Amino acid sequence: MSTQMQPSPDRYIFRGTNRQKGRHHAVTPENSSMKHLVYGRIILDGETPRVSFSTETYETGLICLAGACTLKADGETYRIEHRDSIYLPRDTSVEIETEGGVDLVECSAEVEGKYPLQVVRFSDIERDPSLRFQTGGPSTTRTINIALGKNVQAGRIVAGFTSSEPGHWTSWPPHEHAAMLEELYVYYDMPAPAFGVQFVYTNPDEPEFVGVVHDGDAVVMPRGFHPNVSVPGHRINFVWLMAAHRETEDRQFGVVTVQPGFDQAGTGLEASRK
Repeated sequence: MSTQMQPSPDRYIFRGTNRQKGRHHAVTPENSSMKHLVYGRIILDGETPRVSFSTETYETGLICLAGACTLKADGETYRIEHRDSIYLPRDTSVEIETEGGVDLVECSAEVEGKYPLQVVRFSDIERDPSLRFQTGGPSTTRTINIALGKNVQAGRIVAGFTSSEPGHWTSWPPHEHAAMLEELYVYYDMPAPAFGVQFVYTNPDEPEFVGVVHDGDAVVMPRGFHPNVSVPGHRINFVWLMAAHRETEDRQFGVVTVQPGFDQAGTGLEASRK
């Protein structure tokens, strides 16, 4: 498995993961504190129109951030368009080709089981209030989209994307789920001068990470609370990728512990449990 970063177990941020064409893995258990989760990017255009690979021992989810592509797997052909997703089983040969261009986020983790290939249309997510919903209050309003959750049979991975209102906080109230799931955020659709600030901490007085995040950056969250905030006038948009520690058993979205002191009004994720 190829990587574009040097190993650093204490590293929290990976800059500019959307700068290379083709298929590249930015975060892996070999170059980060992740135990299971692998994050990659597949960016194709007229100069680099196709890529092929095997999922090997990894179950793999792809989320289309922009453009469209044709994907061949298991003898079938699928059309994947903006905000659609696809779950690919382990031991699957994949071919992806685009005419005008495509940007795919790749989320994968090693699994023992082989689960069925599944296509998730964004139009179906939009119709399900437990997969797409708005939550938060006057300064924490955001829309959550669950792309690969309870709607998909899988072993470890859970993925989706969140968009805040301009200047608002997300992942609020601060929550954590390290006993069950590790997580990673990838920021997208945040053209300059937009930026956000990401926090990762187990003790708010001594945070493990506080940093400015831009379009294409990724932050790993092996443990701890992880709220973020956008600057006034701009949204913070991120794809969130998670991997369960125990295959199938820990693969649950919305089971979180809220930071004490901020737990009076629930988790903000109640709609996902319906």
